[in-house]
Amino acid sequence: MNYIESIKDGFKLINKNWQLVVIQVILIIISSLGFFVIVGIPFAIAFILFGIDLTKFTDIKDMLSIFENSSGLISRYFGLLIIVIASFLLYVIVIGILSLYIFAGSIGVIGKSLRDRNEKFTTHIFFDEAKRLFPRLLGFTFAIGLIMILIAFFLGILGGGIGALISFAKSKDSTPALFVITFFSLILALIVLVFILGMLSITIYGVASLLFKGTGPLKSIKESIHYLIRNPNAFWLYILLFGGYLFVSFILILLKYPFSFLPIIGTILFSPLHLISYAFETYLGLAFIAAILTYYYSTEIQPSSVVEVSTVQDTLNKSRM
Repeated sequence: MNYIESIKDGFKLINKNWQLVVIQVILIIISSLGFFVIVGIPFAIAFILFGIDLTKFTDIKDMLSIFENSSGLISRYFGLLIIVIASFLLYVIVIGILSLYIFAGSIGVIGKSLRDRNEKFTTHIFFDEAKRLFPRLLGFTFAIGLIMILIAFFLGILGGGIGALISFAKSKDSTPALFVITFFSLILALIVLVFILGMLSITIYGVASLLFKGTGPLKSIKESIHYLIRNPNAFWLYILLFGGYLFVSFILILLKYPFSFLPIIGTILFSPLHLISYAFETYLGLAFIAAILTYYYSTEIQPSSVVEVSTVQDTLNKSRM
């Protein structure tokens, strides 16, 4: 299957399972309300007890001046500050788990539709797939996060070394020094870019392995790396879709931006436009994920299934003879 067929198939799958987009929009509404309830209310209480006037937040300079000599306030209300920080961490954990659960159900529905083209979205299938995939997806997320932290730590050490070399080169006012600064800056930027794109592609194809092969967290990462080595076109498909998603998101931001300058109408229209924009981005993101899963399924799962069926058929034919 080529890129165009995979992308078309991805959009067809999401059009057939359009309820997944609605669920994602509901999630963002719950996230916004949850932030207000879990974080906003304790934060507002903290500001009232600190004696800070919320109307001073008309300018960023006024906001910063509030905290200039706040060491006494922090030591006095340290317990309340801990509650505010804890409420924010609680919000991040709850929304993160809920988002991962919904993502598990979404890719489960897409996987079901790929295996059986007559399969359509039902809440029963969605929650069954979410329950089945969520524990492994949670472990996979932790594994990927740990690997990214370790690699980021290594890149930090490498960046520190390159930064020291650049600082030394800056002290030498010469053309070779300028060349060294430019060269190593580009090398560092290239390494970081390759790391980010590489880890993101390993993550999405690791999810595909977890979905279709039922592998565990570490095995999914290993399978993803092996798959990308065997099939580098899969990496370029991800780069194409990722770049397209960023481009469309940038265009949507440009379209929304002028409304922020309108005095009254802009304020009224901004929230609905933001919600519509998020719904479209969600639709696009799910379609791109479905396209990647389609490509993975057609290049990694279906060929082996065809071989197995052919082997069984040959065995049956021999037994009849």
